[in-house]
This record gives sequence, C-alpha cells and structure tokens, in this order.
Amino acid sequence: MHQRPITFKMDRVSFELQEEHDFTWLQSMGTVFSVFDQQDSGNISFGVDCNGKKQFVKYAGCRPMEFSGKPGDAISRLKRAVPLYKTLAHPNLIQLIDHFETREGYAAIFEWFTGECLHSHWLFAGEAKHGHPESPFYKYKQLSIEQRMQSLDKIFEFHQHVESKRYVAVDFYDGSILYDFTTDETKICDIDFYRTSPSVNDMGENFWGATRSKSPEEFILGSPIDARTNVFTMGAIAFGLLGGELDHSYSKWEANRSLYEVALRAVSQDRDQRYKSVHEFLDAWNSAKHRR
Repeated sequence: MHQRPITFKMDRVSFELQEEHDFTWLQSMGTVFSVFDQQDSGNISFGVDCNGKKQFVKYAGCRPMEFSGKPGDAISRLKRAVPLYKTLAHPNLIQLIDHFETREGYAAIFEWFTGECLHSHWLFAGEAKHGHPESPFYKYKQLSIEQRMQSLDKIFEFHQHVESKRYVAVDFYDGSILYDFTTDETKICDIDFYRTSPSVNDMGENFWGATRSKSPEEFILGSPIDARTNVFTMGAIAFGLLGGELDHSYSKWEANRSLYEVALRAVSQDRDQRYKSVHEFLDAWNSAKHRR
C-alpha cells in the first residue's frame, strides 16, 4: 500500500508523488505549463516556458504514483539514455539541448515539440484510445492514407539512420510517436532503451516494449536483437497505423496490396523470412508504393 500521495502545485500544474521531493531547480528554469506524471518508468516530465521558449524536461529521481521501482535505477537509465540522443541525433528525433544532475536526481532538457503522443494512455485508456474523437490515435487514424504514409516514412527514415549507426530499436511503439495535427509533422520522442546492434535479449519475456509491437525474439531470453528485429518493429508499426494492429488480415489494411505484402513479410514469426535490414525493407516498401 502507498502512503497518502503528496500533492505538488507549480505554476500552471499540479501533480501527485509518493513522497516529498525538491523541485526548486525546475522552478528556476521558467514557468511550468504541463506535466506528464503517469509513467511507470520512474520518469516524470514537464513542459517549461522560459521567456517564450518552450522546453520539455524529462526527470528521474522522484517517486511518481505509477512507479514501483527504485529512483536510483530510473536515474541510471536516464543517464545512460542521454548519449543516445546525441549519437542518434536526426531531424525526426526530438532534440536534446542539455542534461544535468540536481540535488536529488537527473534532468534531460529537450526542445519542445507541439505534437500529441499516439498512445496517450493517461488520457485515453483501453477502448477510448481507438474510439474517442479527442484521442490522438483515433485522430491519426482519420488522416488520409497519404498523410499516414508520409508520417511512417519519417519513422522508417529515422530507423534506417539508427541502423546505419549500428543501433537497434528497443521499446519503440506508438507511445514513442508524436504527431502535430496542425503542421502534419512527426517526431520520435523516446529512444531511452535503444542499444548497440547486435544485442541479446537479457530479460526474457519482460524485455522492454509493448506486446503489440514486440518481435518473437523479444520474448525469449538469449535471442538476438538486431536488424531483423528492427524490421519486425517497423512492420508492426505499419500494421498499427495502416492496418488492424495485431490483426494482420488484409481486410483491415488500408493501403495497397503490395505494401501489405511488404509489411506482412516484415512481421514474419520466422526471422529468416523477414527482410535482412531496415534498408532492405525500406527499398521494398518504397517500390511497393507505386504498385497496386
């Protein structure tokens, strides 16, 4: 049982934590205008306005209500993640500006992007995600095929870049995708668990990631996590944004048949049947766009 939550009020936001925490460092940065406090990762994030310049602040060290782990572990994870944002810097990835230790934790500061998270589980859980008119995922699925294809291109381009840097995407799912419905811009926002490739599943079935976009090897201890895993992830995302998510039937697919076949091969249960790399997958995807 948790003790009674502690309520924090700061500028335009209020939120609850399991215990007291020092946020004077945050208040000195500017006006806090939004908070994201429903994560189970141990991170809490804020939108801060510093003289008209908005920033996204990701912080580890406190105990959010949904977090059951140790703040020290969350701090270590965030520290390990910071170099990834430098190594894998790309126009389609949110941009790291700064990072520093605080008295009780660690903060990473990013450029603010006015996008909505496609898996806003704290606002639209369960059925609401797929059916509520205000749900970002629902709104995204109402976009034209062309808009969604362009958005997917940004995701695929970034992961081709990840692959070229010899990294593998871990824990990439629709919650890592931000979409700005005003400008039709797509950005990737959460690459904290990406690893050098090839890697190995060292956690078994609890390997990081959302069940709906994890490859078979991401459930099996000792399995390789590599370029073919990335290919599966890209195929799973394509089915999430253009098809029936875990239902891979053609009847749920909204783009052409050739693209469906590319996505289907990408999510083969048998690794050897998949494309060898995101680069190869993307070649097939791009040529399938112009077929029926």
